Amino acid sequence: MSLSVALNTARSSLLTTSTQIAVSGANTSGALDPSYSRKIAMSVTAGDGSVRIVSIGRAADTSLYYRMLDATSRTAASQARLEGLDKLHQTVGDTEDARSPAARLGKLLDALNQYANAPQDKVLAGQVLSRASALVTTLNEAAKTVTTTRQEADAEIAKSVTRVNDLLAQFEELNRAVVKGTATGADTTDLLDKRDAVLAQISEEIGVNVVTRENNDMVLYTDGGVTLFETSARKVEFTPTLVYGATTVGNQVVIDGVPVTGNTTMPLRSGRIVGLMEVRDVTTVAYQNQLDEIARAVIEIFDTGTAAGGLFTQVGLPAGGGLRPGLAADIRINAAYDPDQGGSLDELRDGDTNPTGDASYSARLFDLVDRFNAIRGFDPAAGIQTSGSLADFSASSVGWLEARRSGAKTDAAYQETVLARASDALSTATGVNLDDELALQLQLERSYSAASRLIAVIDEMLRSLLEAVR
Repeated sequence: MSLSVALNTARSSLLTTSTQIAVSGANTSGALDPSYSRKIAMSVTAGDGSVRIVSIGRAADTSLYYRMLDATSRTAASQARLEGLDKLHQTVGDTEDARSPAARLGKLLDALNQYANAPQDKVLAGQVLSRASALVTTLNEAAKTVTTTRQEADAEIAKSVTRVNDLLAQFEELNRAVVKGTATGADTTDLLDKRDAVLAQISEEIGVNVVTRENNDMVLYTDGGVTLFETSARKVEFTPTLVYGATTVGNQVVIDGVPVTGNTTMPLRSGRIVGLMEVRDVTTVAYQNQLDEIARAVIEIFDTGTAAGGLFTQVGLPAGGGLRPGLAADIRINAAYDPDQGGSLDELRDGDTNPTGDASYSARLFDLVDRFNAIRGFDPAAGIQTSGSLADFSASSVGWLEARRSGAKTDAAYQETVLARASDALSTATGVNLDDELALQLQLERSYSAASRLIAVIDEMLRSLLEAVR
């Protein structure tokens, strides 16, 4: 080997090693960034023995990355469901609190039984009224919690849609830069990392399927098949539902003119928006129907056709009579039974069937107890049993809510575990291992040192040769 060839080899080795050290240093600094992929300097050896860097690549595992995106979407959806059910759980509380509608109904029935056995006792009559008032308060507050939960879910859907549009705009800019850089042979590894990070954030809100085309160009579809991004971002639209009532139907999310929530042929299947929609349109609606059915039942039980009406009534009854949706929110104590509103406690005992005001009259009270325990029908829209006593129905409502919450908690924990495992697997395959990187840096330093020494030796030999020629 001539000195010139040896010098060229040592020089190329020095330059190549310098680049590799720089890449390794960048890996070390990015080790704690979850969106950073390990960079690799690709080198080749020419026929003359010189070494050069041909490109900077990055560690990637497409299947693991897509699995992580799917796990992210499912985790976000399950977490949104659980948060909504946790809010509804406030209407039930712990079993020791005895403040659920079912518990309030049980206490009202107990008080009514005691009063029926001692109809002359004003204290027991007052206790019935107190328990009835507590039931009204519980139903009113539970209905308010349901409405608030729906409103908050609707507002969060609007925030998610805004976030998706912002992220899609960032994705479009990064994708354009990646395609251009790939086509011109530029280093796009950092851009690819940034694009992947944005895509992971999009997957939190909407389930995403990815297709990669020439020059690393990406096309995004929702997990329901609607185009989300192709060359340019599609518009994701949602109009917040500002006022919620008992019969309100919330607005739906639309992508590029195609509905992707509600009754549609191409629905979203995962992502935070899916979980929020389920809370807003399914869980809270079913629970509201259950509360309304409880309110309807107690109004009908105590309304025996007397002139004063029943113990319970609804605010804003239609002029033509009958009940309307939103009973749980509007149920009240009939003023005719409440001394504080000018009524009389004896109205519950007497009604129209005890004209003489006999203090020991209990027939109407025992009739109310029987009506309370009677089998009745319930609306299938409540999502639980359609026949049974009011006590059975209310207990079933509590069980339904707790079962859904327990299931959501289990699912959320499972999805978080899946996401953690998928993220760990992706990090192991594409992330930076500091121990390996430091070991590599030691090898590169030795190579750099060896190339430097070789150049020094060649320099000394050339100097000696020139001196000999002189």
